[in-house]
Amino acid sequence: MSSTRVKHSPAKKYPDRDETIGKFVRSRRRVEHLSQRALAELAGVGPRVVWELEAGKPTLRMDIVNSVLRVFGKSLGVVETPRDEVGE
Repeated sequence: MSSTRVKHSPAKKYPDRDETIGKFVRSRRRVEHLSQRALAELAGVGPRVVWELEAGKPTLRMDIVNSVLRVFGKSLGVVETPRDEVGE
């Protein structure tokens, strides 16, 4: 008897999975009518940090990212993410 594993579509189970942190920050900043400079001041970081975050820079310090996210009542955290099966 062979076992068959059902693959679940990540998009259905995790609808926001494709939204990057940068896209989230840009979207929320615009909804709040904040400039990048104003967001940086509220977060206590330099304007370049906001620009780099929104541009998708892959290497930013987590504490700095959390400073920006806190302005919107969010923070980085551990979330469930489906793992690919070995050999796929």
